[in-house]
Amino acid sequence: MKINEDTVVWITGASSGIGEACAKEANKKGATVIISARRLEALEKVKQACTNPSKVHIITLDLVKSDEMPSKVAEALSKVGKIDVLINNGGVSQRSLIKDTDFEVYRSMMEINFFGTIAITKALLPHFIKNQSGHVATITSLMGMFSSPKRSGYCASKHALHGFFDSMRAEHHDDNIKVTLVCPGYVTTEISMNALTADGSPQQKMDRTTARGISAEKCAQKILKAIERNKDEVYIGGKEIGAIYLKRFAPWLLNKIVRKVNTT
Repeated sequence: MKINEDTVVWITGASSGIGEACAKEANKKGATVIISARRLEALEKVKQACTNPSKVHIITLDLVKSDEMPSKVAEALSKVGKIDVLINNGGVSQRSLIKDTDFEVYRSMMEINFFGTIAITKALLPHFIKNQSGHVATITSLMGMFSSPKRSGYCASKHALHGFFDSMRAEHHDDNIKVTLVCPGYVTTEISMNALTADGSPQQKMDRTTARGISAEKCAQKILKAIERNKDEVYIGGKEIGAIYLKRFAPWLLNKIVRKVNTT
C-alpha cells in the first residue's frame, strides 16, 4: 500500500513521540490523517505543525475506556468516510521491580497497552472487512520479543500484542487485511519520562539508553516504509536489535547479558 493523497491514516498516541512523527510523515506524503490521544491541546499543536493541517483531523480518546471505541470509530468515519491504515501507537512503559510493583500498575498497563489497542482494532475491523482492504500497524517493542528487568508488566503487554495480532493476520488474510508488528528499540521520546513506577506514578526522568536512541522522525520513516512494503514485522533501532537473534539462537547468552545490563 502506497501512502499518498488518497490514503487515510489513523494514529493513536499521536500527541508526542513516535505517534506525532508518524502523523507528520504521513501528512507530508499527502495522506489525510486522524490523530488521537487524550490531550486536545497537544493534538492541536501536532496538527498545526503538519505540512497540510487542513488534512489533519482530531479525535480525542482514552485507551482505558475500551467501551468508547465503537463510537470513536463512528466519529472517525463520519469525518473522513473511510480509513485505510490504523497505527496503534498509544501506550505506557514501566520502571519498577516485580517485588515492589502494585498490582494495579500491571492492570493499568494491560488496559492501555493491550485491551485499549485491541478494542479500537476490533471496532474498526468490520469497516476493513466490508472494504476487503485495510492495514493495521501496531507499535509493540523489541520488549515484545524478549524481556528485561524493571519492565515486567510492559514486556507482558507487548508480548500479548504479538499473540493477538499474529492471530489476526492469519484470520483475515483472505479479507486482504494486512498486519504489521513494529518493534522499536531505543527511540528518543518521552516514554521513559512517563513510565510507571512501583506505585503508578511517572518516573519523570529520561533513561540514558532512551536519550541515546534514534530520533522519532527516523523511526516514523521506517514505520511508514514497512507499511508500504506490507511487512509482517519490522525491527527498528541500533545494536539492541541483535538481542532478537540471541533470543532465537542463544537464549542462555541473552539471559546472561540481561542479568547484567544497566536498564536505566
